[in-house]
Amino acid sequence: MGLTSTTVLLVAVVSAVTLFVGTVWLWPRLARRGWRAVGGRVGLLLGTQLTLFASVGLAANQAFGFYASWDDLFGRETDQGVVVDHTGGSGGPLEVLGTRRVDGPGGGRPQQGGQIQKVALTGRTSHIATPAYVYLPPEYFQPQYRTRVFPAAVVLTGYPGTAEALFEKLHYPRTARDLAKDGRTQPMILVMMRPTVAPPRDTECVDVPGGPQTETFFAKDLPEAMRAHYRVGRTPAGWGVIGDSTGGYCALKLALHHPGTYAAGVGLSAYYKAPLDPTTGDLFRGDAKLRNEADLRWFVTHRPAADTSLLVTTSKVGESNYKATLKFIDEVKATGKTRISSIVLDSGGHNFNTWRREIPAALQWLSGRLG
Repeated sequence: MGLTSTTVLLVAVVSAVTLFVGTVWLWPRLARRGWRAVGGRVGLLLGTQLTLFASVGLAANQAFGFYASWDDLFGRETDQGVVVDHTGGSGGPLEVLGTRRVDGPGGGRPQQGGQIQKVALTGRTSHIATPAYVYLPPEYFQPQYRTRVFPAAVVLTGYPGTAEALFEKLHYPRTARDLAKDGRTQPMILVMMRPTVAPPRDTECVDVPGGPQTETFFAKDLPEAMRAHYRVGRTPAGWGVIGDSTGGYCALKLALHHPGTYAAGVGLSAYYKAPLDPTTGDLFRGDAKLRNEADLRWFVTHRPAADTSLLVTTSKVGESNYKATLKFIDEVKATGKTRISSIVLDSGGHNFNTWRREIPAALQWLSGRLG
């Protein structure tokens, strides 16, 4: 049974309830001296607490998508990583591995509900190989749109995050399809993936000296691979990027650093400076320029203003980035060239529920800035 299985959660909950009831029922019999009675009390209390913590942990993991599997939880994930292609490869930069339906009416037919394709991406320049999911809107499959080029948005999770959470928990494809159906957005292609392309390391979308060239992958390799396989825009006006938490930081950085690739970036609950901790390791290797440019507030005040559009989100209560976001807005406005918008909720934590409240408006904003 998988870590995210509902069966596993139910077993944990039932075990916790059973042990709690058993503790209450058996406590009078164990309320005496002697090693057996004491051992019984300790065992019941310990068992009840362990199953209770397991239930809470499993429920939280299902809600927020921290870990995708037992191997992911225990650090044994080995099916992804950085690949150096010495032969140039023959499979191309993008390979479709499978398809799945989009939730909702008509989801079984691509012409009505769109389609999600699981793909393998290989960076020609960065040599990074990583999986992703591509959402194709219904219009992509309809005869009258067979020559149409669609705008594309890269959608990034937080860290550690799972790409599956973007459509299973945050419902990006379903939301994009419904918004386009109602005429509130144009049909868009979504490239859904983790910013962690060299797991388990959190590279913060940095070109690490002597390590994973993550920024190059997202700024150069990913758009090139998509253009080689799908009918997507070939100019910056056709590309945007959106993400939450770490993915939000990456989205803002990619739009600021690479306005020649991305016309717009959306940071949901983003922070503005790459952290250095055990999950990231030494990202900069003593390179002060690289470290400074990974600080977005430093970047907008010390580098020429980027011709791009940004959207940032926060909440007055529940988000730790509230004050930093207000300062970032003022600093971007002072550039006179980079455009910035915001969504500020009265309250909302750093979680899926908050982002689900922001995603429809964010996608509408993004659609309005892509050609």
